[in-house]
Amino acid sequence: MSNALLDLLAERGHLIADGAMGTNLFALGLETGNSPELWNVEAPEKVAAVHRGFLEAGSDIVLTNSFGGTAHRLKLHGAQDRVRELNAAAARVCRTAVDRWKAETGKTCLVAGSMGPTGELFEPLGALTPATGEAAFAAQAEGLAEGGADILWIETISAAEEMAAAVAGAARVGLPIVATMTFDTNARTMMGLTPADFAALAPTLAVVPSAIGANCGVGPAELAQTILGLTEADPQAVVVAKGNCGIPQYVDGAIVYDGTPEAMGVYARIVRDAGARIVGGCCGSKPEHVRAIAEALKGYTPGERPSLERITEELGAPWSKGGRLSDHAPDGIDEEGGRRRGRRRRAG
Repeated sequence: MSNALLDLLAERGHLIADGAMGTNLFALGLETGNSPELWNVEAPEKVAAVHRGFLEAGSDIVLTNSFGGTAHRLKLHGAQDRVRELNAAAARVCRTAVDRWKAETGKTCLVAGSMGPTGELFEPLGALTPATGEAAFAAQAEGLAEGGADILWIETISAAEEMAAAVAGAARVGLPIVATMTFDTNARTMMGLTPADFAALAPTLAVVPSAIGANCGVGPAELAQTILGLTEADPQAVVVAKGNCGIPQYVDGAIVYDGTPEAMGVYARIVRDAGARIVGGCCGSKPEHVRAIAEALKGYTPGERPSLERITEELGAPWSKGGRLSDHAPDGIDEEGGRRRGRRRRAG
C-alpha cells in the first residue's frame, strides 16, 4: 500500500514540517482559554492564513488545527459532541490551503491530522481506560480522515498507555501515522520514558508508526539531545524533530520564546546531523523560523553526529539553568502558564 509520507520522503530526502499553531492564532486574535478548534468553523480564514504562512515558508507537512480535538479536551469548551465536525473542519481548512498551494506552485505538500493528548491520566493512575482512550482517538481520527488528512500526527504524548491508545485509535482509519512524544523532564517524558524507551515501544504498537520523534519539550538543545537518543536506539527509524523556538519566558505578563530564526537554522542542521529526517518547529515557531529551517537544510548533506559539546556550544547546555548542567530540567510552560501535561496547545 502506498504511504504518502514515506513516498514524499523518498523523493525529497528530508521534509520540513510546520511550526506553531497557537502562537500564530494568538497573534490573529485568539484569546487565552478559548478553543482553537472552534476557529475551524468560526474563523476558518484565520486558520487558513496560518497554514498559508507555513507553506510559503517552505513546509512540506502542515498540521491541522486539531491538537485538542478529542472529546476530553473539547469538553472544556462544551464541544464534546462536535468531535467529528470540528476535526473534519480542521482537515478541510488545511486541505484547501495545501491544494491551493499545489495549484499555484506545483508543489505537493501533506496534510497531517494533529492529535494531541486527552489531558487525562490512564489507569492505574487515573480513570481513563485503554478502551475509552482508543475510542476517543478513533473518533478524532475519523473526523480528520473525513476532512482529507493524508497522515495522522500524534504529538506531545508523555505516557506509554496514551501512546498505545492513540495509535490504536488512529490505526482504525488506515492512514500513515507519525508519533512523537515530549521529553521535558530531565531527558524523560513527564511519565518517565526515555527516548530509548519510546524507540522500544514503537514496534509494539497496534501498527508501527511510519515515523517517530520528539516535539515541544524545553528548547532546541534538549530536543537535539533527545534526537540523538532516538536515533541511537533505532538507527533505522524515520525520526521527527519538532522543537520549541528557544526557551519560554515571562515578559511583561506574556509567554515569549527567545529563539531567533538564525538559531533555529543552527538547530535544524544539528538535528539533521543527529539523524532526523523530518524537521520543524513547535512552540513559538513562526513562519520566519520555519523559513530559516528550510533554508538551512536546502542542499545540506548531513555530517558527523553531533556531540554534547557541540550541542552545548551552538545551542546551549541541555537541561541547564543559567547555562550550567543541572540535575533538573526547567519546568515546561504552556502559553497559559500551566504545566504541559495535556494542557498545551500546539505552539506557545
